Amino acid sequence: MTRSLLPPRSSSTLQGNVFSRFFHYYANPGRFLHMGTRVQPYLTYSALFFTFIGLVWGLFFSPPDWQQGDTVRIMYVHVPTAILASSGYAALALCGLFSLVWQHPLANLAAAEIGPVGACATALCLVTGSLWGKPMWGTYWVWDARLTSVLILFFLYLGHISLIHAFEDQQHGYQAAAILALAGVIDLPIIKFSVDWWNTLHQPDSITLTKAPTISSSMLWPLAFSMVGFFLGFCAIVLARLRAAILERRIRNLLFPSHHQPFNSR
Repeated sequence: MTRSLLPPRSSSTLQGNVFSRFFHYYANPGRFLHMGTRVQPYLTYSALFFTFIGLVWGLFFSPPDWQQGDTVRIMYVHVPTAILASSGYAALALCGLFSLVWQHPLANLAAAEIGPVGACATALCLVTGSLWGKPMWGTYWVWDARLTSVLILFFLYLGHISLIHAFEDQQHGYQAAAILALAGVIDLPIIKFSVDWWNTLHQPDSITLTKAPTISSSMLWPLAFSMVGFFLGFCAIVLARLRAAILERRIRNLLFPSHHQPFNSR
């Protein structure tokens, strides 16, 4: 019996091959639409479950803070939307990378649907932060490093949305928006580390990957449920919008074959 002269494949190579197959398999809009239709109910109902539990637990049953009192309950909306604002933009930049480098057929559509949802999450983050800031700082707004960098993130979202629709050839709009998304990534570490780099009014992060949480578990658990619920809700909304966009593109191609869109949705 002869032995193979080829070296055994490492686990990282196998994982890379699995990711590559998944990446290319669901690049087909028809397959993605089929997968999204099956996943959508699970995402939606899970989001509703976790969000309901987290908000009810946090707003009505968690204890008030010993310093901030009941105003701390804004945290159960503010913190999840703050995380979504940054993670949504990171997903936007990832779509831009897939579009510019790999010409992924769904990347542009995904970016177009992530942008408005991310902008809404960022706006809600700014509003809830202002409402929280009034009793804590005595004012709704200060030009604090964290607040200003999140406001810049909101304008980046708006710029991305505007660029997509700014060109007669929508493909040019997608490319310009992808470049802006990649350039705007520099704002994400500024948002994250602004409270460490500068002397700001905004409190340091209570939850980090390197240290134990600085808040009580009676507040941490409802916050965790809210964070999971908001994240799943974000994914569910984006998936629903993306499915609708694919179907709209398919209908347009059927009704106006002379204006055929750049990918095959079958």
